[in-house]
Amino acid sequence: MRNCTSGPSQKSTGKQRAASEYVGEKTVRIIAHLDMDAFFAAIEERDTPALRGIPLVVGADPLGGKGRGVVSTSNYLARAYGIHSATPISMAWRLSEAARRAGRPAVTFVSVDMPKYVRVSEEIMDIVRRFIPVVEQASIDETYGDLSFTGCYRTAAALAREVKATIHAESRLTASAGIGPNKLIAKIASGMSKPDGLTVVCEEESESFLAPLPLRAIPGIGPKTEVLLSQHGCTCVQDMKSLTISQLDALLGKRGVDLHEKIRGRDSTPLEEYAAIKSISEQHTFDADTLDSRRLLSELELLGKGVLDRLQQEGFQSFRTVVLTVRFADFKTISRAHTLVEPAGEMATLRREILRLLMPFLDRRENPRHQLIRLLGVRVEKLM
Repeated sequence: MRNCTSGPSQKSTGKQRAASEYVGEKTVRIIAHLDMDAFFAAIEERDTPALRGIPLVVGADPLGGKGRGVVSTSNYLARAYGIHSATPISMAWRLSEAARRAGRPAVTFVSVDMPKYVRVSEEIMDIVRRFIPVVEQASIDETYGDLSFTGCYRTAAALAREVKATIHAESRLTASAGIGPNKLIAKIASGMSKPDGLTVVCEEESESFLAPLPLRAIPGIGPKTEVLLSQHGCTCVQDMKSLTISQLDALLGKRGVDLHEKIRGRDSTPLEEYAAIKSISEQHTFDADTLDSRRLLSELELLGKGVLDRLQQEGFQSFRTVVLTVRFADFKTISRAHTLVEPAGEMATLRREILRLLMPFLDRRENPRHQLIRLLGVRVEKLM
C-alpha cells in the first residue's frame, strides 16, 4: 500500500463534515469498498470450531457428485482446489474427490443458512455506519463508503483500518478494503490482497494501477468481450488503450465508450445510500432435468407466489414486466420478457404471463433440440 496525501488531513466529525462541505478547499473524492472475506464460510467456521482449518464449501448438497445447484461460498482452502462461488456443486464434489485421492483433505460441505448470514450482515453494516456517514450496501457482504470527509488518503486509510479492526473485534470476521478516487478503483483494489487486506490507490495512480491487470478485472468485460478484444491484440488493460473511442464504439457500442473511461480509471458513479429495488425474482434448480409440463407448471406456480409475497413485503403493489428464465441441461440460459400495458399485482395475471412465456420452451420455437430443463426463474420489474 502506498500512502498519498491530497489536501489537509481532516478528522471525521460525522455527516456535518460530508465531502461537499469543504469551503475554500479542493474537494478530494475518496471512496472505500469493504468486502467481507469468504463471508458465509467464515461465519460457519466462526460458529463451528470443527470446521476451522479445513476446506469448506457452503452451498447445495453435492449428493455424492449428483447434486444440483452451485457453490455459494468457499473458504480459501477450498479455493486452492479450484472451487469458487457459482461452481456447480457436482464439480466441487469432483474436485474434492480428486484432492482426497491425492492425499489432501476432502472438502466439507454445509448448507446455506441465509437468515443467519443476513443477521450478521446487518451487524456488520451497523458497525460501518458508526464510522462512515454515507454508505451504499452493494450486497450482503460488501459495501461502499464515502471517505471524502477525511480530506486525504492517509487519514482515509487509517479510518479503514479502524473499521476493519472493529469488525474483527465485534464479529470475529475479517474484511478486505480498497480505497480509491471512485467506486471502480475501490472495488478492484479491495480484491488485491485478500484476506484481511487494505489497498490504497490514489487518483494519480489509477491508470498505472489498472494497466497490467487482465481484461476481466474491469467490470463489464466478460468471457465473450475478452475473446473479441483478444482478437484485436488486447490481453491486458494497457493494451486496450491502443483502441480509440471510435474503435471501441464500433466493437462494443455504448459499452465500448464506457470501457474507454474505465480503463483510464475514470468513474463518476455516485454512491446511493438507499438503492431502489428494481426487480424481484425467485428461481429453482430441479433435482433432475425435466420437460414434464406438470412439474414445470407446478414449480412456476410456487415461484410466482414467492415473487408476489416478496413484492408485498417490499411495499410494492404491482409490476409491469414479467421475465422468465430457463436454463437447459447444457447450462445454456435464455430469458424472455413481456411488459404489460397496465400494471398488475394479482397471481392470475402473473400465472398467465409466465405460462405464455414458458410454452415456446416446450416445443421447437425455443427448444428445437427438445432439451431438458435444469432451472426456472421468475422475475418481475417496473415495480409500483
